[in-house]
Amino acid sequence: MKALYYDCFAGISGDMNLAAMIDLGVGTEYLKAELGKLPVSGYELQVCRDSRKGISGTKVNVVIRREHQDQKKERKHNHRHNTYREIREMIQSSELDENVKSLSLEIFKILAEAEAKIHNKAAEEVHFHEVGAVDSIVDIVGAAICLYRLKPDAIYCSRVELGGGFVQCAHGTYPVPAPATAEIIKNIPVRFGSVDYEATTPTGAAILSAIVNAYTDKKEFRVIKTGYGIGSKDGEIPNLLRVYLCEISDTPNAGTVQSSIIECNIDDMNPEYYDYIIDLLFAAGAKDVYITPVIMKKSRPAVKLSVLCDPESDQSINEVLFKETSTLGLRKFAVEKTMLERKVENINTRYGTVRIKSAFFQGQCIKSKPEYEDCIRIARENNIPIRQVYREAEQIIGNDDERSGS
Repeated sequence: MKALYYDCFAGISGDMNLAAMIDLGVGTEYLKAELGKLPVSGYELQVCRDSRKGISGTKVNVVIRREHQDQKKERKHNHRHNTYREIREMIQSSELDENVKSLSLEIFKILAEAEAKIHNKAAEEVHFHEVGAVDSIVDIVGAAICLYRLKPDAIYCSRVELGGGFVQCAHGTYPVPAPATAEIIKNIPVRFGSVDYEATTPTGAAILSAIVNAYTDKKEFRVIKTGYGIGSKDGEIPNLLRVYLCEISDTPNAGTVQSSIIECNIDDMNPEYYDYIIDLLFAAGAKDVYITPVIMKKSRPAVKLSVLCDPESDQSINEVLFKETSTLGLRKFAVEKTMLERKVENINTRYGTVRIKSAFFQGQCIKSKPEYEDCIRIARENNIPIRQVYREAEQIIGNDDERSGS
């Protein structure tokens, strides 16, 4: 199985991602030709070789032509920016491949919803500021073009470095991560402070949120090629995005890996806290979190809070449990986790795009299901029962018997 592994030890931005894709072998002329299908002008895509700390790679710059800069200044003076609706219409009206359009729109949707929540607006009316600029449109649509060209079967990612310090945004100076980034990275394993600048931008975070199938710091694959995307900054660590084009064995199972279960018994905490704590645990690297009712001493009703995680996440999980719950102690034991191969693909329903997660055993698809988050979003947007969305998606992918070959 061909896969991409994003090693985000120094974060990710839109231009770093585009550069890494080119470094992996996506042709510059091919990329420019595909971007030419967008009704966007006034820029030049510059691609060159560069290095950070002695490591060479590809650097991409989207250079805005002078006449376009003058127009941009005029729009800024008049407080006009591209809205999500305008960007969506522009992409939909282009001659790009439908798969490229779908992924581009998904990335922009993630950004629009983050901005909408921050500014208390409807997503349709969000004015994107930096995201609506030509360079960000090129970065996002370019990402979709490159991924469609490489056609990986799966995409994995390491813990993502966010950086530190402050960043200048359209509304002022904000602490890193920027508010939009902070909203997008929910449930993405992250780390802070390796550098004193914005290591991961909202565009970079949105790209990962849209494309990554799983986050893991384990690198158990055969490397075919390594691509380096050079960032615009430099610090104590090289400002690079490293992406591996790799091969993962198509065995009956995805493999047996070592994991940890960390758990504690709680009988004296407000149950309203659990939803908040579970979100924190997933953000800290949990793979699964579940609660089991138990009876403790003196016949007290209680719960056992269990967290499944990779061993490298133990410390961050411990910190959340000790700081956020009333427990005074934790239990930890090692387990082996055996997983089926999984693949996520998009299907187009009459209501919108739905991700389908399929599981494989001995190379054969044995189960598939629509992604809950997509179905509930579509149900809300169209004001229809969620079962109607599920039924539509299931009719497209076929029933379980057909997909399993029985």
